Amino acid sequence: MKPSELRGKQAEELQKELEALLRAQFGLRMQVATQQLGNTSQLKKVRRDIARVRTIMKEKSAK
Repeated sequence: MKPSELRGKQAEELQKELEALLRAQFGLRMQVATQQLGNTSQLKKVRRDIARVRTIMKEKSAK
């Protein structure tokens, strides 16, 4: 997910995106714990996407 895509979204859409990413992160963590996750790089990608969304949300709230 690119930051330019996120900047075009409204606060409600960003909140929904964040919730979806947090659910995905939880699911991936459970897969790691049960040794079912084959591609561990997915966890890193989701974590970075969460950080991007939170950063954009902070930027929008500061304006």
